[in-house]
Amino acid sequence: MTTYSIILPAYNEEAAIGEVLDELLASPLASRAEIIVVDDHSKDATRERAARPGVTVLRNVQNFGYGYSLKRGIAAATGDHIIILDADGSYPPAALPALVAEYEQGFDMIVGARQGSFYRGSLAKRVGRFFFRVLSEFSAGRRIPDINSGCRIFRKDLALGFFPTLSSGFSFTTTITLAFMLNAHSVGYLPIAYHPRRGVSKVRYARDILRSLQIIVEAITIHNPLKIFLLLALLVCCAGAAAIVLAFWYPFVALLAFLTSATIALLLSASLLGVLIRYARARV
Repeated sequence: MTTYSIILPAYNEEAAIGEVLDELLASPLASRAEIIVVDDHSKDATRERAARPGVTVLRNVQNFGYGYSLKRGIAAATGDHIIILDADGSYPPAALPALVAEYEQGFDMIVGARQGSFYRGSLAKRVGRFFFRVLSEFSAGRRIPDINSGCRIFRKDLALGFFPTLSSGFSFTTTITLAFMLNAHSVGYLPIAYHPRRGVSKVRYARDILRSLQIIVEAITIHNPLKIFLLLALLVCCAGAAAIVLAFWYPFVALLAFLTSATIALLLSASLLGVLIRYARARV
């Protein structure tokens, strides 16, 4: 029988974690899965409400972040297959049996693709999500319905192999999606409902968008470097073509624009090479 470990990272989730765990423990999946809550040094009663028979609670000595908590839970898991689920009530535990059934068709990863008005959110969130999806789809060469869903199932052995490249923060789910896709592992999507979270959101959009962009570019550089360097080359070529057109009227401005774009491209290339070198050293 396939064995699963359900990992719930939790930081100040006392408002919802008890109900989420009650649903998981009452699910038919509970008979073939262990449940691990990783308390990311919560300041409220998260740990106390998670402590119950059938649930293992790990507590971080400091607040290390979402991805770190997931990595710790995955490393501690005894199951060969990992299910991750948020502890805030936004992902319905009732969706897991359908995801498991799809996963057992032979996928390396199955992702719950969020649906509904609560997922769409504000205009700023939709624009940011669209931008990251386009960049990720360009790299992966395939459609990605939901790049950072926090409800998914995947093989533990594959995830452990990607640990050096996976984000320890908010972008863990984005980086593991790209790692699987860019290394030719099968990833499927199944629509699921998405509910409003209970408690206070830990996401800080301005900060997390910048971090996510950095991490996505790093992930592409590590797993598919040719595409990112081709993109830089394309940008320089476009700048060069624009400079040629401008040169007829504003030769100094055209030269300055081209030199600036070329310098930026060279600096970015050097930074990305640095990422590859750090990754190669981490793998040794």
